[in-house]
Amino acid sequence: MPQPVRPASPLASSAETPLATHAWQPVLFAALAGGMGWGIRGQYGHETGAMIAGLLVSSTLVYLLCPRRSSLSVTRAVAWGTVAMGLGGSMTYGQTVGLTHDGPLLGNWAALRWGMLGLGIKGGLWIGLAGVFLGMGLGGIRYRVREMTLLMLALIGAYFMGTSLLNGPFDPANRKLPAIYFSDNWYWEPAGGITPRSECWGGLLAAFLLLVVYTGWARKDRLARNLAFWGMLGGALGFPLGQSIQAWAAWNRDFLSTGPLASIPFGVNWWNMMETTYGAVMGGVLGLGCWRNRHWINPVAPHARSELTGWTEVLLLLVHLPMLLTTEFLAIRAVDALYDLGLIMAIIPMVAILGGRWWPYLQIFPLTLIPIAGKTTRQLVYGESAIHFSAGWLIYFIGPLLIATLLTIYSIRREHDGEDGRVLVRRSLLWNTWIYFGLNYAFFHYPWPWATWTGRTPNGLIFTICAVGLTWLALHRR
Repeated sequence: MPQPVRPASPLASSAETPLATHAWQPVLFAALAGGMGWGIRGQYGHETGAMIAGLLVSSTLVYLLCPRRSSLSVTRAVAWGTVAMGLGGSMTYGQTVGLTHDGPLLGNWAALRWGMLGLGIKGGLWIGLAGVFLGMGLGGIRYRVREMTLLMLALIGAYFMGTSLLNGPFDPANRKLPAIYFSDNWYWEPAGGITPRSECWGGLLAAFLLLVVYTGWARKDRLARNLAFWGMLGGALGFPLGQSIQAWAAWNRDFLSTGPLASIPFGVNWWNMMETTYGAVMGGVLGLGCWRNRHWINPVAPHARSELTGWTEVLLLLVHLPMLLTTEFLAIRAVDALYDLGLIMAIIPMVAILGGRWWPYLQIFPLTLIPIAGKTTRQLVYGESAIHFSAGWLIYFIGPLLIATLLTIYSIRREHDGEDGRVLVRRSLLWNTWIYFGLNYAFFHYPWPWATWTGRTPNGLIFTICAVGLTWLALHRR
């Protein structure tokens, strides 16, 4: 029998079923999660930075729209969405952004249009891949470890084929570039000292199409197929819209320096504003897509016996974690050549999340956190000497990782006791919201609104609003 609705809280309805959830809820709260997560990513970069947004957006949507299931089944969906959001981090986009706002190109409408087109394609592929894997975790189709392993290998093969076809030839020494090329080059700046960047969006396009065909048509996974295109829409809209803000600021510097806004006694980090807007738009659109397809959300119950043994999970962890840390913090060419590609980096996590009982919890707690805590410590302890060595390691690395590990152990034990998955997701959402907010706030040098305002203060305020909104969601929807 459904529980009674409490009129005092608009979020308290649908405690039992996602079908009664209002559209504004996943749109708004996923936008808050995406805006903060992607804005924080700007300080950390690459695949592991993007996983922050994947973790927060996936947690928010699962919490709002997933019916009662075991904590393991919903944690797998969140963990897949987390890792998949990092796949697009292999793409270069700095020079694509530059086409729309670099000084020598200001006033060049053709460069602006081409750059925005490139950002739309790259953003669409980035979030489209995340949408597919989130849908796979929530769509009720049971995938197997061997199947996932072969699928990931096939995606890597498609990636290299697509890169060869669409992103070649690439020979800057002889000024040979691909026919479709979205980074800065001599066509746009004939007299400039240009260093073209190798692009790989064609490879991710091929991998994305293969993934959609396999999940949507071969496996009849309607949710994965539908969220693929909602994710693509969110990224294709979000990246250009976010960059429109930064491009406007670059194209209107005279207005900003002499107009009404010139009296504002602080600067604005327009790049971070772009990232925050991108995340908010993609999160809101993906939230709308999940809401419109909520009748397909039905995570499969885990088998009584996992496909991977505990020792196998430990072995995979002993392989993955050193490779990940080496790629993030050291410069070893052989390791970078193998593990710097998001699809390769994701093979072990994707398989272990599916087949293991521990890895999904490890992914949403310590594994996603380790690179972020490490980069915060590196920046504040070694890069800036902003804090004493011992205190910095304790506050920014050891302490957060210890708590995250304890939360993992506690969550695994609670899963054995039959804990509802939404209780686990609430715990994860609260912890991850505030730990990533806190680490980023330290990275921002604590831009308190009552202190002297800097270019980071506006984004600090935006992230505060996002964090408070997500906390309100977690504490009031029960």
